[in-house]
Amino acid sequence: MDLFEKLTKRAKANKQRIVLPEGNEPRTLTAADRIIADDIAHVILIGDAVEIKNMAAELNLANIGKATIVNPADETVIDRYAPILHNLRKSKGMTEEESRLTAANPLYLGCLMIKAGDADGQVAGARNTTGNVLRAAFQVIKTMPGIDVVSGAFIMLLPEGMPYGTDGILVFADCAVVPAPTAPQLAQIAVAAAKTAREVAAIEPRVALLSYSTKGSASGPAVDKVIEALAIAKEMDPNLIIDGELQTDAAIVPSVANLKAPNSSLSGRANVLVFPNLEVGNIAYKLVQRLGGVQAVGPVLQGLAAPVNDLSRGCFPEDIYKTIIITCNQAIGMK
Repeated sequence: MDLFEKLTKRAKANKQRIVLPEGNEPRTLTAADRIIADDIAHVILIGDAVEIKNMAAELNLANIGKATIVNPADETVIDRYAPILHNLRKSKGMTEEESRLTAANPLYLGCLMIKAGDADGQVAGARNTTGNVLRAAFQVIKTMPGIDVVSGAFIMLLPEGMPYGTDGILVFADCAVVPAPTAPQLAQIAVAAAKTAREVAAIEPRVALLSYSTKGSASGPAVDKVIEALAIAKEMDPNLIIDGELQTDAAIVPSVANLKAPNSSLSGRANVLVFPNLEVGNIAYKLVQRLGGVQAVGPVLQGLAAPVNDLSRGCFPEDIYKTIIITCNQAIGMK
Protein backbone atom coordinates (compact mmCIF):
# COMPACT_ATOMS: atom_id res chain seq x y z
CA MET A 1 0.00 0.00 0.00
CA ASP A 2 1.58 3.31 -1.08
CA LEU A 3 1.40 6.57 0.84
CA PHE A 4 -1.70 7.96 -0.85
CA GLU A 5 -3.53 4.67 -0.46
CA LYS A 6 -2.85 4.89 3.28
CA LEU A 7 -3.87 8.56 3.46
CA THR A 8 -7.02 7.94 1.44
CA LYS A 9 -8.02 5.02 3.66
CA ARG A 10 -7.50 7.17 6.76
CA ALA A 11 -9.51 10.06 5.30
CA LYS A 12 -12.41 7.77 4.35
CA ALA A 13 -12.52 6.35 7.87
CA ASN A 14 -12.87 9.82 9.43
CA LYS A 15 -14.37 12.15 6.85
CA GLN A 16 -13.47 15.83 7.23
CA ARG A 17 -15.26 18.94 5.97
CA ILE A 18 -13.01 20.62 3.40
CA VAL A 19 -13.72 24.11 2.05
CA LEU A 20 -12.88 24.95 -1.55
CA PRO A 21 -13.22 28.75 -1.86
CA GLU A 22 -12.66 28.70 -5.62
CA GLY A 23 -15.95 26.90 -6.09
CA ASN A 24 -16.50 27.86 -9.71
CA GLU A 25 -12.97 27.00 -10.88
CA PRO A 26 -13.11 24.07 -13.37
CA ARG A 27 -10.10 22.11 -12.07
CA THR A 28 -11.31 22.53 -8.50
CA LEU A 29 -14.78 21.30 -9.42
CA THR A 30 -13.33 18.30 -11.24
CA ALA A 31 -11.26 17.35 -8.18
CA ALA A 32 -14.23 17.94 -5.87
CA ASP A 33 -16.43 15.67 -7.97
CA ARG A 34 -13.86 12.88 -7.67
CA ILE A 35 -13.47 13.40 -3.91
CA ILE A 36 -17.23 13.07 -3.50
CA ALA A 37 -17.42 10.04 -5.82
CA ASP A 38 -14.65 8.31 -3.85
CA ASP A 39 -16.37 9.21 -0.53
CA ILE A 40 -13.20 10.77 0.89
CA ALA A 41 -14.46 14.05 2.40
CA HIS A 42 -17.46 16.31 2.85
CA VAL A 43 -16.91 19.05 0.24
CA ILE A 44 -17.94 22.67 0.81
CA LEU A 45 -17.87 24.89 -2.28
CA ILE A 46 -17.99 28.66 -1.97
CA GLY A 47 -19.78 30.42 -4.82
CA ASP A 48 -23.11 30.92 -6.53
CA ALA A 49 -25.07 27.66 -6.60
CA VAL A 50 -26.55 28.19 -10.07
CA GLU A 51 -23.17 29.07 -11.56
CA ILE A 52 -21.50 26.07 -9.91
CA LYS A 53 -24.20 23.64 -11.04
CA ASN A 54 -24.15 24.98 -14.60
CA MET A 55 -20.38 24.57 -14.76
CA ALA A 56 -20.64 21.06 -13.33
CA ALA A 57 -23.13 20.19 -16.08
CA GLU A 58 -20.77 21.57 -18.74
CA LEU A 59 -17.95 19.43 -17.31
CA ASN A 60 -20.20 16.36 -17.05
CA LEU A 61 -19.63 16.12 -13.31
CA ALA A 62 -22.27 13.92 -11.71
CA ASN A 63 -21.56 14.38 -8.00
CA ILE A 64 -21.36 18.14 -7.36
CA GLY A 65 -24.99 18.16 -6.27
CA LYS A 66 -23.87 16.31 -3.13
CA ALA A 67 -21.55 19.15 -2.09
CA THR A 68 -22.53 21.88 0.32
CA ILE A 69 -22.59 25.22 -1.51
CA VAL A 70 -22.15 28.47 0.45
CA ASN A 71 -22.91 31.71 -1.36
CA PRO A 72 -20.75 34.65 -0.18
CA ALA A 73 -23.39 37.04 -1.53
CA ASP A 74 -25.97 35.66 0.91
CA GLU A 75 -26.51 38.21 3.69
CA THR A 76 -27.43 35.50 6.20
CA VAL A 77 -24.03 33.90 5.60
CA ILE A 78 -22.27 37.21 6.19
CA ASP A 79 -24.43 37.81 9.28
CA ARG A 80 -23.01 34.61 10.77
CA TYR A 81 -19.33 35.04 9.95
CA ALA A 82 -18.61 38.79 9.80
CA PRO A 83 -18.90 39.26 13.59
CA ILE A 84 -16.22 36.59 14.08
CA LEU A 85 -13.86 38.47 11.79
CA HIS A 86 -14.69 41.82 13.41
CA ASN A 87 -13.91 40.40 16.83
CA LEU A 88 -10.56 39.10 15.56
CA ARG A 89 -9.54 42.27 13.72
CA LYS A 90 -11.16 45.21 15.54
CA SER A 91 -7.98 45.79 17.55
CA LYS A 92 -6.27 46.35 14.16
CA GLY A 93 -8.84 48.98 13.26
CA MET A 94 -11.28 46.89 11.21
CA THR A 95 -14.81 48.31 11.29
CA GLU A 96 -18.01 46.27 11.22
CA GLU A 97 -18.64 47.37 7.64
CA GLU A 98 -15.12 46.33 6.59
CA SER A 99 -15.57 42.96 8.31
CA ARG A 100 -18.74 42.32 6.28
CA LEU A 101 -16.97 43.18 3.02
CA THR A 102 -13.95 41.04 3.90
CA ALA A 103 -16.07 38.10 5.08
CA ALA A 104 -17.59 37.98 1.60
CA ASN A 105 -14.14 37.24 0.16
CA PRO A 106 -14.21 33.45 -0.39
CA LEU A 107 -10.68 32.96 1.00
CA TYR A 108 -11.66 34.68 4.24
CA LEU A 109 -15.10 33.07 4.34
CA GLY A 110 -13.58 29.58 4.17
CA CYS A 111 -11.20 30.37 7.01
CA LEU A 112 -14.05 31.86 9.04
CA MET A 113 -16.04 28.66 8.58
CA ILE A 114 -13.08 26.74 10.02
CA LYS A 115 -12.77 29.23 12.88
CA ALA A 116 -16.47 28.82 13.66
CA GLY A 117 -16.19 25.03 13.70
CA ASP A 118 -18.23 24.60 10.51
CA ALA A 119 -15.32 23.16 8.49
CA ASP A 120 -12.04 21.37 9.15
CA GLY A 121 -9.65 22.56 6.43
CA GLN A 122 -9.29 24.63 3.27
CA VAL A 123 -7.59 24.17 -0.11
CA ALA A 124 -7.13 27.15 -2.44
CA GLY A 125 -4.68 28.73 -4.85
CA ALA A 126 -5.79 27.54 -8.29
CA ARG A 127 -6.81 31.15 -8.95
CA ASN A 128 -5.32 33.03 -6.01
CA THR A 129 -1.74 33.90 -5.12
CA THR A 130 0.04 32.25 -2.19
CA GLY A 131 0.14 35.65 -0.49
CA ASN A 132 -3.63 36.00 -0.59
CA VAL A 133 -4.23 32.44 0.59
CA LEU A 134 -1.82 32.85 3.50
CA ARG A 135 -3.02 36.33 4.46
CA ALA A 136 -6.54 35.08 5.11
CA ALA A 137 -5.23 32.11 7.08
CA PHE A 138 -2.90 34.27 9.19
CA GLN A 139 -5.59 36.80 10.05
CA VAL A 140 -8.37 34.34 10.83
CA ILE A 141 -6.97 30.93 11.78
CA LYS A 142 -3.59 32.08 13.09
CA THR A 143 -0.77 29.74 14.11
CA MET A 144 -0.55 26.80 16.51
CA PRO A 145 0.36 27.48 20.16
CA GLY A 146 4.12 28.00 20.47
CA ILE A 147 4.48 28.59 16.72
CA ASP A 148 4.54 31.98 15.03
CA VAL A 149 5.87 31.01 11.60
CA VAL A 150 4.17 29.16 8.77
CA SER A 151 6.43 27.05 6.57
CA GLY A 152 6.15 24.61 3.70
CA ALA A 153 7.20 20.97 3.62
CA PHE A 154 7.50 18.55 0.73
CA ILE A 155 6.92 14.82 1.10
CA MET A 156 9.60 13.21 -1.05
CA LEU A 157 8.62 9.77 -2.36
CA LEU A 158 11.82 7.97 -3.35
CA PRO A 159 12.16 5.44 -6.19
CA GLU A 160 12.00 1.83 -5.08
CA GLY A 161 15.30 0.57 -3.76
CA MET A 162 16.69 3.87 -2.44
CA PRO A 163 17.88 3.17 1.12
CA TYR A 164 17.13 6.59 2.61
CA GLY A 165 14.43 7.84 4.93
CA THR A 166 11.64 5.56 6.14
CA ASP A 167 9.69 3.33 3.76
CA GLY A 168 11.07 5.37 0.87
CA ILE A 169 9.87 8.67 2.35
CA LEU A 170 11.74 11.83 3.33
CA VAL A 171 10.25 15.14 4.48
CA PHE A 172 11.99 18.35 3.34
CA ALA A 173 11.37 21.74 5.02
CA ASP A 174 11.21 24.69 4.58
CA CYS A 175 11.18 24.70 0.79
CA ALA A 176 8.38 27.18 0.13
CA VAL A 177 7.75 30.06 2.53
CA VAL A 178 10.40 31.54 4.89
CA PRO A 179 13.40 33.06 3.04
CA ALA A 180 15.85 33.48 5.91
CA PRO A 181 14.61 31.91 9.16
CA THR A 182 16.08 32.98 12.48
CA ALA A 183 17.21 30.30 14.94
CA PRO A 184 13.83 30.32 16.76
CA GLN A 185 12.00 30.13 13.43
CA LEU A 186 14.23 27.28 12.27
CA ALA A 187 13.40 25.41 15.48
CA GLN A 188 9.69 25.95 14.89
CA ILE A 189 10.02 24.72 11.31
CA ALA A 190 11.72 21.57 12.61
CA VAL A 191 8.99 20.87 15.17
CA ALA A 192 6.25 21.57 12.62
CA ALA A 193 7.96 19.33 10.03
CA ALA A 194 8.02 16.51 12.58
CA LYS A 195 4.28 16.95 12.98
CA THR A 196 3.85 16.84 9.19
CA ALA A 197 5.87 13.63 9.09
CA ARG A 198 3.48 12.00 11.54
CA GLU A 199 0.19 13.38 10.16
CA VAL A 200 0.86 13.32 6.42
CA ALA A 201 3.81 11.04 5.71
CA ALA A 202 2.68 8.57 8.40
CA ILE A 203 6.24 8.06 9.67
CA GLU A 204 7.81 8.62 13.08
CA PRO A 205 10.09 11.64 12.63
CA ARG A 206 13.85 11.65 13.02
CA VAL A 207 14.86 15.23 12.33
CA ALA A 208 18.18 16.54 11.03
CA LEU A 209 19.04 20.24 11.06
CA LEU A 210 21.30 20.52 8.03
CA SER A 211 24.40 22.65 7.59
CA TYR A 212 27.69 22.75 5.72
CA SER A 213 29.23 21.67 9.02
CA THR A 214 28.99 18.43 11.00
CA LYS A 215 29.48 18.75 14.74
CA GLY A 216 32.02 21.55 14.63
CA SER A 217 33.84 20.61 11.42
CA ALA A 218 33.35 24.25 10.31
CA SER A 219 32.31 27.47 11.96
CA GLY A 220 30.48 30.69 11.22
CA PRO A 221 27.20 32.53 11.88
CA ALA A 222 25.18 30.10 9.74
CA VAL A 223 26.48 27.16 11.78
CA ASP A 224 25.82 28.97 15.05
CA LYS A 225 22.21 29.55 13.96
CA VAL A 226 21.65 25.82 13.42
CA ILE A 227 23.22 24.94 16.78
CA GLU A 228 20.98 27.47 18.52
CA ALA A 229 17.93 26.16 16.65
CA LEU A 230 18.68 22.64 17.86
CA ALA A 231 18.69 23.76 21.50
CA ILE A 232 15.39 25.62 21.06
CA ALA A 233 13.73 22.70 19.27
CA LYS A 234 14.72 20.33 22.07
CA GLU A 235 13.12 22.69 24.57
CA MET A 236 9.96 22.88 22.46
CA ASP A 237 9.66 19.09 22.15
CA PRO A 238 11.96 17.17 24.52
CA ASN A 239 10.78 13.82 23.14
CA LEU A 240 11.61 14.62 19.53
CA ILE A 241 14.50 12.69 17.97
CA ILE A 242 16.51 15.55 16.47
CA ASP A 243 20.14 16.45 15.90
CA GLY A 244 22.34 19.01 14.18
CA GLU A 245 24.37 20.61 12.87
CA LEU A 246 24.83 17.88 10.26
CA GLN A 247 25.92 17.71 6.65
CA THR A 248 23.43 15.82 4.51
CA ASP A 249 25.51 12.66 4.17
CA ALA A 250 26.01 12.48 7.92
CA ALA A 251 22.26 12.82 8.34
CA ILE A 252 21.09 10.08 5.98
CA VAL A 253 24.00 7.65 5.42
CA PRO A 254 24.77 5.46 8.46
CA SER A 255 28.35 4.68 7.39
CA VAL A 256 29.14 8.39 7.03
CA ALA A 257 27.40 9.22 10.29
CA ASN A 258 29.54 6.62 12.03
CA LEU A 259 32.64 8.51 10.89
CA LYS A 260 31.50 12.12 11.17
CA ALA A 261 28.92 12.03 13.97
CA PRO A 262 29.26 8.75 15.89
CA ASN A 263 27.35 10.10 18.87
CA SER A 264 24.40 11.44 16.90
CA SER A 265 20.97 10.21 18.01
CA LEU A 266 20.06 9.89 14.32
CA SER A 267 22.82 7.41 13.42
CA GLY A 268 22.53 8.50 9.79
CA ARG A 269 18.85 7.56 9.58
CA ALA A 270 17.14 10.95 9.44
CA ASN A 271 13.81 11.06 7.61
CA VAL A 272 13.05 14.78 8.10
CA LEU A 273 15.60 17.20 6.65
CA VAL A 274 15.39 20.84 7.76
CA PHE A 275 17.32 23.26 5.55
CA PRO A 276 19.00 26.39 6.94
CA ASN A 277 17.16 28.72 4.55
CA LEU A 278 14.62 28.77 1.75
CA GLU A 279 17.20 29.13 -1.01
CA VAL A 280 18.90 25.88 -0.04
CA GLY A 281 15.65 24.02 0.57
CA ASN A 282 14.02 25.03 -2.70
CA ILE A 283 17.11 24.20 -4.76
CA ALA A 284 17.56 20.87 -2.95
CA TYR A 285 14.04 19.55 -3.44
CA LYS A 286 14.00 20.48 -7.13
CA LEU A 287 17.40 18.90 -7.74
CA VAL A 288 16.39 15.69 -6.02
CA GLN A 289 13.06 15.70 -7.86
CA ARG A 290 14.56 16.18 -11.32
CA LEU A 291 17.86 14.32 -11.08
CA GLY A 292 16.86 11.57 -8.69
CA GLY A 293 13.46 10.70 -10.10
CA VAL A 294 11.82 11.53 -6.77
CA GLN A 295 8.14 12.48 -6.54
CA ALA A 296 7.69 15.71 -4.55
CA VAL A 297 4.28 16.08 -2.91
CA GLY A 298 3.46 19.56 -1.66
CA PRO A 299 4.10 22.09 -0.46
CA VAL A 300 2.20 21.14 2.66
CA LEU A 301 1.69 24.27 4.75
CA GLN A 302 2.53 23.70 8.40
CA GLY A 303 2.31 25.76 11.57
CA LEU A 304 -1.30 26.95 11.24
CA ALA A 305 -3.84 26.16 13.93
CA ALA A 306 -5.99 24.42 11.30
CA PRO A 307 -4.95 23.12 7.88
CA VAL A 308 -4.99 25.50 4.94
CA ASN A 309 -3.08 24.40 1.86
CA ASP A 310 -2.02 26.41 -1.14
CA LEU A 311 -2.06 25.25 -4.76
CA SER A 312 0.02 26.29 -7.72
CA ARG A 313 -2.01 28.30 -10.22
CA GLY A 314 -0.71 25.85 -12.82
CA CYS A 315 -2.07 22.86 -10.92
CA PHE A 316 -4.01 19.94 -12.37
CA PRO A 317 -7.18 18.35 -10.93
CA GLU A 318 -5.02 15.45 -9.70
CA ASP A 319 -2.91 17.90 -7.66
CA ILE A 320 -6.02 19.36 -6.05
CA TYR A 321 -7.42 15.89 -5.35
CA LYS A 322 -4.22 14.84 -3.55
CA THR A 323 -3.97 18.13 -1.65
CA ILE A 324 -7.50 17.64 -0.35
CA ILE A 325 -6.50 14.17 0.91
CA ILE A 326 -3.41 15.65 2.61
CA THR A 327 -5.54 18.37 4.21
CA CYS A 328 -7.96 15.76 5.53
CA ASN A 329 -5.09 13.91 7.19
CA GLN A 330 -3.71 17.09 8.74
CA ALA A 331 -7.14 17.85 10.17
CA ILE A 332 -7.45 14.32 11.56
CA GLY A 333 -3.99 14.59 13.14
CA MET A 334 -4.78 17.95 14.74
CA LYS A 335 -7.86 16.46 16.42
